[in-house]
Amino acid sequence: MDSERIINIAVIVSGLDEEYQYNTIRGINNFALEHNINVSYFAAFGGMVGSRTFDIGEVSIYNLIDYTRFDGVLLMTNTFGDKEIRTRILERVRSAHIPTVIFESHEFPEFYDIRIDNFSVMKKLVNHIIQFHGAKVINFVSGPLPNPEGKARYDAFRAAMEENGLPIDEERIYYGDFKSYDGKLAVDEFAASGKELPDAFVCANDSMALTVVSSLEKLGYKVPDDVMVTGFDNTFNARNCSPAMTSVKRPLYKAGFQAAEVLLNVINGIEQPHSITLEAAPVFSESCGCRNEEHDDLIAYKKVTFRKTEVTNSNILMINRLTAGLAETETASECFDVIEKLIGELECEKFQLCLSEDWQDAFNSAPVISEPNAYKSYMTAPLIWDKGQRRSVGYYPSSNMFPEGFEERSCINYFLPLHFGDRCLGYYIITNGDFPIYSLLCHTLTMTLSNSIENIRKLFHLNKAMDELNRLYVIDPLCNIYNRNGFINIADDMFRECVANGKEMLLSFIDMDGLKFINDNYGHNEGDFAIQRLANIISSCCGRGSICARFGGDEFIIFSTNASQGAVEALEHRFNTELENINKLVKKPYVISASIGSIVTKANEHDTLYSIIKMADEKMYEIKRQKKLARKSEKV
Repeated sequence: MDSERIINIAVIVSGLDEEYQYNTIRGINNFALEHNINVSYFAAFGGMVGSRTFDIGEVSIYNLIDYTRFDGVLLMTNTFGDKEIRTRILERVRSAHIPTVIFESHEFPEFYDIRIDNFSVMKKLVNHIIQFHGAKVINFVSGPLPNPEGKARYDAFRAAMEENGLPIDEERIYYGDFKSYDGKLAVDEFAASGKELPDAFVCANDSMALTVVSSLEKLGYKVPDDVMVTGFDNTFNARNCSPAMTSVKRPLYKAGFQAAEVLLNVINGIEQPHSITLEAAPVFSESCGCRNEEHDDLIAYKKVTFRKTEVTNSNILMINRLTAGLAETETASECFDVIEKLIGELECEKFQLCLSEDWQDAFNSAPVISEPNAYKSYMTAPLIWDKGQRRSVGYYPSSNMFPEGFEERSCINYFLPLHFGDRCLGYYIITNGDFPIYSLLCHTLTMTLSNSIENIRKLFHLNKAMDELNRLYVIDPLCNIYNRNGFINIADDMFRECVANGKEMLLSFIDMDGLKFINDNYGHNEGDFAIQRLANIISSCCGRGSICARFGGDEFIIFSTNASQGAVEALEHRFNTELENINKLVKKPYVISASIGSIVTKANEHDTLYSIIKMADEKMYEIKRQKKLARKSEKV
């Protein structure tokens, strides 16, 4: 093996806040750090909030993975309850043709596998309840049957019941999802059934078993005096609750360590056993009426409990501050600034916020699951926090996964999804920090970041809509210059400034000639054409310190500050010249013509903008009247 070569492996897992994942991942990480391996975890928290739409967005992270960029992959697909998602992942891994080790499954001969014998040890535990404690009526709280571990424990329960000649009452089986809340739901379902209290509740994991105990106690039942309860996994909380939980102790750290070892050896061409089975052992304790002397040392228990409480409280404070700070942001840059200030509290080496290149665009209604890839071809990384230094990456191909490429050193990376409902926003990467696996609030952090980014996206589009509404309120849509409202709003301030500083102002009032003739003889489209060309001329005649507007149907106005008497002649000369030029250019069967009346005046405090406009309007109509008289005299 080349000691300088960096091996890149991907680990696919669901959930990071359970003891199974934590202990297995610790084994993987410790082996990786000892052997120059760069590990990238792709993790989601599916099934946590009871929303199918949310889960679609959550599992989008698995669509990001380009397996061909890795030397090998570890599949913790036993942590997935959704068979469809697991199947999609397995199909993509197969097509990559890279060395793969899968946990808890013999179903795929193309993969190496490492498993813990769940069936035999669960059967031993159930036999203990039946044969040693005399249980005859048992309620079973199952894990998800599409999950291989859930299925093995379920099958072991049925096998033990059948071998001991005990009937299996389907109404005493609750099909859960390995989630803590399933224990409460199982007890609620039992209480509603009206059935007699069983001799025992056998649970497929400790999380559900602990909630079964607390739910039974709320109903007035004592464990184990009235009913026995057993779990599976021998977690910290199960070992140290009262009564201590009868459970199953599994070599999780060893499984993770050995899986990483097998994968590295396969990558390096070293022959390995295709399948490895590790043994687990039942732990008979107080919740079934036995005594167990394997409780954690009291001092060690206090230290661990204090540390967990301290870390949780610190994380809650950090997330509360983050939430409060993000609530006050109105722009993307403000949002990223708030995130940057709190990154250091995650105790990681590097944090990368990666967003789809179009994350601020309006989303279409197509759900993510209907797309072959939830991520766009390109991503942007607006915030990269690296040992306290901040930088960003404009755009990079999503197939790179890392904004700045793979690290040329041994690292532990956690990829976590950012989404709103089923809409993918991006993801973030935590490098060389254990926050994702030790904190109970990692998912809360992820949702906080996702919601804040979605709020910024919505605010961005709301502001765009407001800008457009404001524009429509003050801009004439045909001529693309100010309308009367827009003119009055701006010109009034200009007028007041002129009055206050004794400046002269120029105001020109313009009325189009012959618009009715054009509309009646050539149609309103031609009339609109003529109005637009006149508006363009008027706009081109406005210099610095001037504004123009369509004041009415065929009426326009120009207002200028700091004017002089010579400004009128210059403006009207340019205006009339532009009119001649446009008529030569467009060669219409009609003439685009207008009458303009201009005044230069120094207003006093008794004048108003409207009084000045009226003066220019009267001058324009005088010019218009003279033009009509001139035409009549020409006819005579």
